Amino acid sequence: MSLTDAEKNRLKKVGLTGLNKPKRTPSHKTKKAVVAVRDGGKMKIIRFGDQKMGHNYSAEARKSFKARHGKNIAKGKTSAAYWANKVFWSGKGGSKKSPPKSQKQKFGRG
Repeated sequence: MSLTDAEKNRLKKVGLTGLNKPKRTPSHKTKKAVVAVRDGGKMKIIRFGDQKMGHNYSAEARKSFKARHGKNIAKGKTSAAYWANKVFWSGKGGSKKSPPKSQKQKFGRG
């Protein structure tokens, strides 16, 4: 799909480089943003992930997320749950990154 000049300008304004390519959004309240294309061919900016969330991507947390958001994940590329699942929750194991000190007790690490 070839992008029009207006669509390219919209991508540039949001700070994204292309369709279906998630990017961090440090100056926004969400962690990441992506531009997906709806069925009618219109672009849709989808923001997902909370900047204030910790790093509890354990197997139990992954299972719980997929159980809570299964219907929304199934909606496809135009839902935030789909992208959160793909970027944050897919893969073998949990994140190797340690949670912030303020959350170590909360998630039972430390």
